[in-house]
Amino acid sequence: MVNVDLCIDMCYARQLLSEAAVRELCEKAKEVLLAEGNVRRVDSPCTIVGDVHGQFYDVLEIFRITGKCPDVNFVFLGDYVDRGFFSVETILLLLCLKIRWPHRITLIRGNHESRAVTQTYGFYAECMRKYGNSNVWTYITDFFDYLVLAAVIDDAIFCVHGGLSPSIHTVDQIKMIDRFKELPHEGPMADLVWSDPSPSLSEDRSSYQQQQQQQLHGDFQISPRGAGYLFGKQVTTHFLHLNDLGHICRAHQLCMEGYQILFDDLVSTVWSAPNYCYRAGNMASVLQIGEGLERFFNVFGPCPDDARESPNRDGGGGGGGGGGGGSSGSGGANSSQAGQDTDDHEIAQFFLALMEHQRNGGRNRARSGRGGHGRDSNSASVDTGGGGGGGAGGGASASGKGDDVVLKFFL
Repeated sequence: MVNVDLCIDMCYARQLLSEAAVRELCEKAKEVLLAEGNVRRVDSPCTIVGDVHGQFYDVLEIFRITGKCPDVNFVFLGDYVDRGFFSVETILLLLCLKIRWPHRITLIRGNHESRAVTQTYGFYAECMRKYGNSNVWTYITDFFDYLVLAAVIDDAIFCVHGGLSPSIHTVDQIKMIDRFKELPHEGPMADLVWSDPSPSLSEDRSSYQQQQQQQLHGDFQISPRGAGYLFGKQVTTHFLHLNDLGHICRAHQLCMEGYQILFDDLVSTVWSAPNYCYRAGNMASVLQIGEGLERFFNVFGPCPDDARESPNRDGGGGGGGGGGGGSSGSGGANSSQAGQDTDDHEIAQFFLALMEHQRNGGRNRARSGRGGHGRDSNSASVDTGGGGGGGAGGGASASGKGDDVVLKFFL
């Protein structure tokens, strides 16, 4: 029998757990999640955490700022793995906390909690590098199939990774989805993890063609990501009214100031990975919900350099894993280098897109620093994640109007 408390201590110390321990923990976690519905009810006060993407030391910084589980009731919005150097350590820590205190932490599925996406954006390669085989990746991605799709805080705040779907009008419809499977390329389950709010859809449509499209499809447009939809204020207002809710909280998009508020305070985006990919220069935030449903964005930067370790100095078993309960993890230097080359290429694409946008004279507001709370559409956001479904090709596009410039990065 695995000792969960011991595993939590090892995870906090960034010691790799043994392959056998990971297998047993994933089975226990699936039992816990099997008892939860697709939409989990959460009581305030609580703290909402957005994308963390394997930035383990920044997750520790979140716990340092807000307090640890079980002292704090957490809602994580997904995208626990990929991109960062420590996806294994990050997801195993959260998985252990879920087993130990299942009523004090909610884990929602993101678009990166997928076999297809994790094979492309780093998690698979990391598991191979740290364990020498793909077994741990298999155990954890099987566990992903059990994650809940959404949460509702005090019957007032709807929490989801991505956004809304033209196929879903009520929260009860989400409860009817068969979630215990790999993320599909299309359909309501895919929309929940891939969709994004778009301020441009809330602007008046002057052309007859645009008016006809709105009548046929509502306030939705096909997403340039290749999966999910863009949705506007009209459909957001309708969804909230129909379900007697007051606000939507989601993640999925990098916000340079750590968060973004849209549609006259109807939608919040929370981003919790500071200095994304260790070089984007963005701030991060967590959204703290009070007992009276008051919302406070706690903005923070990366954890101090002396509080983190460089993965480049780790051994072949994945730095800190030597004392991790007999983990096997020998080297994979070639796969490690290939993964780093891929990551560097993607990040280079991002900054090339940013420079191109600036050269074109766009008023780019993607800057570091803490933004004022409550300003609508004041934070530039960057779409992250692999192309879904049909696989949107590499490239970037900048769209916006006047002050509402949103730089979008599509992979």
